[in-house]
Amino acid sequence: MASDTHGADETTRRLILLRHAKSDWPDVPDHDRPLAKRGRRDAPRIGRWLRDRGYVPDTVICSTARRTRQTWDLVAPELNGSPKVQFEDRAYAASPQTLLYLCRGLPGPCRTALLIGHNPGIEELADTLAAPGTSGLRFPTAAVAVFGVAGEWPELSPGQARLLDHVVPADL
Repeated sequence: MASDTHGADETTRRLILLRHAKSDWPDVPDHDRPLAKRGRRDAPRIGRWLRDRGYVPDTVICSTARRTRQTWDLVAPELNGSPKVQFEDRAYAASPQTLLYLCRGLPGPCRTALLIGHNPGIEELADTLAAPGTSGLRFPTAAVAVFGVAGEWPELSPGQARLLDHVVPADL
């Protein structure tokens, strides 16, 4: 696990929400859409940002869509880690409730988890989890929000996560 540089104590877990990088729109089913050139450029930049900030996950849940898998393939080499990755059908086009359910099922030993998914679910989950006073996070493609979560994963509840960091590719 990466050292925590942002003040979380030993009992705090971190949940990283990442929207897939910019996708292309070829004449294929939505699930099979690949990354666009901009997405292939932005994903490694986000991976470096995560690494440089000490946000290296031990577990990853990634939608099975082609663009989310390609995003992970470009983020992963930048992290200098080897997290356990679960490609999850239920994360594709999921509601925030389904995504919350997936997060509640994270393994107990996991301290930092990365969830790679789609809008509007990822953005709505961020708004759902954020403590009062934190709302309206922008989630364009390849945007990331990092939350501090007190307690165990099954206890993850709306309004109980503390926003630690947020970035969009345009800010890098």
